[in-house]
Amino acid sequence: MRLLVGLGNPGAKYVGNRHNIGFMAVDRIAADHGFGPWRSKFGGSVSEGRLGTEKIVLLKPETFMNLSGQSVGEAMRFYKLEPGDITVFHDELDLAPGKCRTKTGGGHAGHNGLRSLHGHIGEAYQRVRLGIGHPGHKDRVAAYVLHDFAKADEEWLEDLLRGISKGAPALAAGDTVAFMNAVALQVNPPRSSTTQPSLDPASAEPDRAKAEPETDSRSPLQRLVDRFR
Repeated sequence: MRLLVGLGNPGAKYVGNRHNIGFMAVDRIAADHGFGPWRSKFGGSVSEGRLGTEKIVLLKPETFMNLSGQSVGEAMRFYKLEPGDITVFHDELDLAPGKCRTKTGGGHAGHNGLRSLHGHIGEAYQRVRLGIGHPGHKDRVAAYVLHDFAKADEEWLEDLLRGISKGAPALAAGDTVAFMNAVALQVNPPRSSTTQPSLDPASAEPDRAKAEPETDSRSPLQRLVDRFR
């Protein structure tokens, strides 16, 4: 059994904040993988289900970010888990927007949610660090993380969340390489290796046969690839 935790702040005011990307990640996993309804427990919201063969509990602490460890610690003790059984999704200022990295152990780097977790369960839990970028100066950080994602962020954010959801079964099974590959395929899909022949500039008329519209027989994956050419 694993406990997957998304960090954020509760309430409609914070739903679209950069600081709430951890909530967004576990919400997406719950929706895509048919988890049960969210219910109040451990000072947060929990949803239960399976990823592959693993039983999973998703948790969104509702104690506000700087007290997240209270909720996680309570859930860990209830289910008799160790810190190594816990994966935490959180925003990461030191990664560019859309980047994703996994890490186990280490410092909290000033993140208030991780600071609280360190105090309640130690540091030996797994993190999924979700890049939101940095505002450029430390004095602007608080306003930046508590501000909604911009309209321009919507495409990469959707790709990132889709990749996290697709890779979630691998993450639950302990295969971080497969998880990261799943995320990468969504965020940075491979480019097509083929190129279209260019029109001969010396020709007065374009090739009419090639100019005629054709039925789109591409697979959904190929259409996705072509979007990023």
